Amino acid sequence: MATKNPGTALAAINAQIAALQAKADTLRRKEVAEVIERIKGAIEHYKLTAEDLGLVGRKGRKAVIAKADVPTKKPRKNAAVKKPAGVIKYTDGAGNNWTGKGTRPGWFKAAIAAGKTAEDLLANKVG
Repeated sequence: MATKNPGTALAAINAQIAALQAKADTLRRKEVAEVIERIKGAIEHYKLTAEDLGLVGRKGRKAVIAKADVPTKKPRKNAAVKKPAGVIKYTDGAGNNWTGKGTRPGWFKAAIAAGKTAEDLLANKVG
């Protein structure tokens, strides 16, 4: 059966949807209020704290409740991978070493000032 104005039927359905959504929102608010009251009662009965419930993280910040069966992982300190020490290129034979990279160390500058050459300080020549 065809209607004279199909837009009117759509408007009527949209009005019904809006009315049902309003009823659903009202029921949800009522149910949420009841659930909150039950939770508050249980918290009072068992003397639970926010920390017991996992609601307070480090330094008093609120945290999201994690699933109880999922262990939480702490982030590793110093998680960066340390680079291996460079190959020693220069040494003075007294325990001072330098890879030849970066700023010249004081002992190297002092040795050069004392008349030694960089070739004299090569690690494979000192011995």
